[in-house]
Amino acid sequence: MTLISTIALSTGIVSAQMERANIEERFKWNLADLYSDDKSWERTLTETAEKYQQITSYQGKLGSSAQTLMNCLQFNSEMAKEFTQLYIYANLKSDLDTRDAENQAKTQKMQQMATQLSSLASFIEPEILQIDQATLEGFIQREPGLKVYEFYLRDLLRKKLHLLSDKEERIMAEAGIMAGAPHNIYSIFTNAELPYPEVTLSSGEKVKLTSSGYAKARAVGNRDDRKMVFENFFGALQEYQGTLGTSLAAAVNGHLFNARSRGYSSSLAAALDQNNIPLEVYYKLIENVNNNLPAFHRYLDIKRRMLGVDSLQYYDLYAPTVAGVDLKYTIDEANQVVLTSLAPLGKEYVNTVEHAMNSRWIDVYPTPGKRSGAYSSGSAYDVHPFILLNFNEGFDDVSTLAHELGHTMHSYYSNKHQPFPLADYSIFVAEVASTFNEALLIDHMFKTIKDDDVRLSLLMEYLDGLKGTLFRQTQFAEFELRIHERIESGQPLTGESLSALYGDIFRKYYGSEKNVCAVDDLYAVEWAYIPHFYYNFYVYQYSTSFTASTALAEKVLNKEKGAVENYIQFISSGGSDYPINLLKKAGVDMTTAEPFNKSIEKMNRVMDEIDKILKKKGM
Repeated sequence: MTLISTIALSTGIVSAQMERANIEERFKWNLADLYSDDKSWERTLTETAEKYQQITSYQGKLGSSAQTLMNCLQFNSEMAKEFTQLYIYANLKSDLDTRDAENQAKTQKMQQMATQLSSLASFIEPEILQIDQATLEGFIQREPGLKVYEFYLRDLLRKKLHLLSDKEERIMAEAGIMAGAPHNIYSIFTNAELPYPEVTLSSGEKVKLTSSGYAKARAVGNRDDRKMVFENFFGALQEYQGTLGTSLAAAVNGHLFNARSRGYSSSLAAALDQNNIPLEVYYKLIENVNNNLPAFHRYLDIKRRMLGVDSLQYYDLYAPTVAGVDLKYTIDEANQVVLTSLAPLGKEYVNTVEHAMNSRWIDVYPTPGKRSGAYSSGSAYDVHPFILLNFNEGFDDVSTLAHELGHTMHSYYSNKHQPFPLADYSIFVAEVASTFNEALLIDHMFKTIKDDDVRLSLLMEYLDGLKGTLFRQTQFAEFELRIHERIESGQPLTGESLSALYGDIFRKYYGSEKNVCAVDDLYAVEWAYIPHFYYNFYVYQYSTSFTASTALAEKVLNKEKGAVENYIQFISSGGSDYPINLLKKAGVDMTTAEPFNKSIEKMNRVMDEIDKILKKKGM
């Protein structure tokens, strides 16, 4: 039973930054929903830390009676719930200004506390596993209060082989504070301290190529500008690839330490076993994508034709493909478009989304020092989810809003319908609700816009999203698998070797040797731009979730009987079952190729429609 719940993440585009004091309050988080002020947070932190010491009073007694076991689990759950809320507050404060040392200190304090509390509670699982299985079954049957912990207890028995002794679990818990260090170093360095270059575009505009500045500038219309942006941004990363490579290697070694300490055959096996995901799901995803690279190369050729270039370069991929079409939305307009697109899910769903928009659940605009990208944090069980955006008024930002609201509604419904021990859903299903919302949004746009140029723009927006979610994330997943395999076989990981490995996979996916899309050797350092490689086999789930959500959205949009009800039940289920089983109940079997095939079929339908419009235009 994890102490800290998952925060689902996604990438996003960030605009020029405004000072936080100049932004309307309605567009900023109201962190008072969590704690009235920092003093209240500090007071609760002290009280929680002191109270949690009582957990040791149960040590050595869990097998004595069902009542004692229940009391211990309930106490631990209550403490975990309060701790998670404390942790969320510290993280949100820190992410609003990563330069603020006081906010960083709050996060570090919570990380230290997490280690301390995990250490105190480390006796629980080994002690439960010492209880005779028949006795434990009797406890579950006789004590109604243990019903909410039944799934946890049975899952614990499933993973018994990989759990350690009380003493060893305490050591693993104490080591936990070191596990997050590589990502923390990476985050602070790339968000606050790396000396990013500044470039002057042909328009005369000066752009600081931070991660967010690069994300915006790579999409400019002038091709020479794009090339300059890519060369300068990746040139800056390459200067520090040794440092960044050491940081990533430390994270991968941490994953291997955990896997070997617990007796797993590999880091992948350890990561997937947490949610009982078959290894075949990971391997099949990579195999299916590699077998369907011709469809991806067809998309790239459409991109080339629409840009009117003889040879597609990697720096062309984020360029606008339809001249004169630059969809812009204020945040209020974006909110309305998203609300309308979600109508197929019913009034309760839409009303809750509208409430989130109007009640300061969302921090909308980029400000100096604010964390880049976007995410939804839904683990504050007794409060509500919080969304971080960096809204830039483009359609991709509207799509990001819909995406993060999908996460938020998943958390909202799970928290509403499940008790705290069962509310936290697994990473494997975390991206289903988000990409499901994106599917409803793009369907709404296709149905309401008839102009060929705008439709072309939106169709390409869909394909660009599919590229980023299905093909690009699987490319990342293949790279992540290979770097773990390299460490596991005793080979070193350096900045240079990471770039060499990433470059080989990179060029294969983009058909560089087949002249589909040219990939400059410098761009092989792109791995250093991707924070998700620190998340221990997270990225593949973007791809599997996309295929699952495509299949579920098709059922809802085709008005299949029970499709909406099944979907709402799915996002209300939290972690009450294994993710593969939850998706099966919703109507999607991830152990088959069907969800993936449906995504490729839809991709080809979209490309067929693009070809028809291009033919009308003589292109």
